[in-house]
Amino acid sequence: MANINIRVDDNVKAQAQELFSSLGMDVSSAVNVFLRQSIAFGGIPFTIRQPRYNAQTEKAIREARDGVNLSEPFDSVAALREALDAED
Repeated sequence: MANINIRVDDNVKAQAQELFSSLGMDVSSAVNVFLRQSIAFGGIPFTIRQPRYNAQTEKAIREARDGVNLSEPFDSVAALREALDAED
């Protein structure tokens, strides 16, 4: 059995551990699955590409990540409609 040492962002590692735990495996098992699938597939077993969004969508994604321009929760649909109507 061989060991592989890799460097990963702390946040990525934590998110991966949580995800794989919910699937009943640890990170080491998940990496083994990835490596075996790569061998069986003859390459990376999924498409690697950069998401392409228009400028407005990219801005909205950044704002959501930063908690900017988010509304407070509404108690009812009527309260939501009232807030939407007030924006006009």
